Amino acid sequence: MTIIEKIISAHSGQNTVKPGDIVDVFIDTRAARDFGGANVVKNLLENGLDIDDPSRTIFTFDCNPGGSDQKYAQNQHYCRQYAREKGICIYDVDSGVGTHLAIDNGLVWPGSTFVSTDSHANIMGAIASFGQGMGDQDIAAAWARGSVWFKVPSSVKINLNSTRPPDVSAKDIVLNLLGIFGANTLLGCSVELYGPEVEKLSLAERITISSMGTEMGAILIIFPTTPTLLAELKTLTGKDYPMVTADADAVYEKTYDINLSGFVPMVAKPGHPEDDTAVENVRNLKIDSGFIGSCTNGRIEDLRIASSILKGRKIAPGVVLKIVPATDAVWNQALDEGLIKVFKEAGAMVSNAGCAGCAAGQVGQNGPGEVTISTGNRNFEGKQGKGFVYLASPAVVAASAVAGLITTPDQIPVTPAEFSNKPVLKSTIKVKVKTEKPVVVEGKVWMIRKDNIDTDMIFHNRYLTITDIREMGQYSFDNLKGYEDFAKKAGPGDIVMIGKNFGAGSSRQQAVDCFLSLGINCMLAESFGAIYERNAINAAMPVLTYSPGIIGELELQDGDNVRVNFETGDIINLGNQKTASLNKFYDAQMAIYKNGGLL
Repeated sequence: MTIIEKIISAHSGQNTVKPGDIVDVFIDTRAARDFGGANVVKNLLENGLDIDDPSRTIFTFDCNPGGSDQKYAQNQHYCRQYAREKGICIYDVDSGVGTHLAIDNGLVWPGSTFVSTDSHANIMGAIASFGQGMGDQDIAAAWARGSVWFKVPSSVKINLNSTRPPDVSAKDIVLNLLGIFGANTLLGCSVELYGPEVEKLSLAERITISSMGTEMGAILIIFPTTPTLLAELKTLTGKDYPMVTADADAVYEKTYDINLSGFVPMVAKPGHPEDDTAVENVRNLKIDSGFIGSCTNGRIEDLRIASSILKGRKIAPGVVLKIVPATDAVWNQALDEGLIKVFKEAGAMVSNAGCAGCAAGQVGQNGPGEVTISTGNRNFEGKQGKGFVYLASPAVVAASAVAGLITTPDQIPVTPAEFSNKPVLKSTIKVKVKTEKPVVVEGKVWMIRKDNIDTDMIFHNRYLTITDIREMGQYSFDNLKGYEDFAKKAGPGDIVMIGKNFGAGSSRQQAVDCFLSLGINCMLAESFGAIYERNAINAAMPVLTYSPGIIGELELQDGDNVRVNFETGDIINLGNQKTASLNKFYDAQMAIYKNGGLL
């Protein structure tokens, strides 16, 4: 049998298995991340299922280790509560990438099985372990039953012959392989790598190659163990592990012989990891940013390579380099070895351990039009932001960050490339036709008798990336208890009447613009937050203050129609014709209002 067949047979109670067999596979370690973990728990609860073995079950919070996204923070806390109840171990936001933690802490070992909600769980092929990324229902089943069904894949053997060129990294090896096989030639196969140079690969290098098996469409890229690998694992875990290899008479669907000496430093062009080309073909392409990290290239060896290039140098003017170690242990080792100091002195940003840009939950994202060179494993459109992402090795990323353009360590220019001051942003000037602004308005009044309504209640920070005012109205008050449906019920011309200190909190303009988006006529409050009041006046949103007794004077009820005069401060309840006085616009406010806004 091949390596994967031996592992699956040993975990399914079968003497032998062959490609196409469907068997129940016992899972040694079952993981869920903050991405997907909450759905795993919900699947269990909704189906009345319990945990088969808490000692084999873990959470890994690596997608958003800062908890900087409120939905991630909510899911993480939900998982923590479940873990406390069930006695499940959590590798929390201070830990790092779950697959790396599983290897480093002995949660997986040669010949073991591992599943996770991480599509790169097949990293375990680096140590001759069967790892699989699976969906929420699969993981829930594994947690509840201890095993999952699996179809035994066909095995493919790749022999990397000849000698590896000195400037070709492990990342270059896998990018060259992607260039050869593309994203689907090896679809659904277990790929075993062999050759004299393969046997010399370190654990970190094997991880880099195995982590991109997903991008090749493979079930996993699996390496037979070597005495050197087992020694590395023993240093990490303190445990002795057996050799795991294929049988001498193992049957492979196909065998490929590839000349390793022909490999060159590579990059994957934006959009597709398999769209690879030699660095030489994109050399001197100007970049905006660089990223070193991810489950593919966040080990200490990767950071050492980057440090050796950055030491004594500065990142090119205007270029941003972001570095994210794979685990907290790697972070601390980088600190002890002085690598963090080198990164900071070079001008790089170093974040806490985790998946970073690949998972969109940490540093590493880019903006529209931004050109990034990254050590990640994927550069699908929108995956790491709205810009263009080239994939490369840590050496190429570090060298490019110093040069300001794509290059290799041996060709870093003496003077870095700088950005031209040629305008790149299109003018968005619109000819605005000034219309006469009414100083008297009428509308239905919303009586919201609450004080200290803050800007997060008005327009929550999860919507702050919205820049189009037309999209803002729908989120007005959606975080204010009792008024979550305000935007659906309010209509153009309505008037909102609130208590003291309306708009407390942040300086976000959207908390004003959302009401302009809805067509609200004006806002009346006992008092406004200082910044909020300025924002409203500058945006030509009519805001006036009133004394508490005015509501009684007007015998005002929720839904009454009123008329407000900004110039005189008069307010009339149109239902009973009772009148009262507001604090009228002051001169500067009126001038800005009639101008259609400050700008």
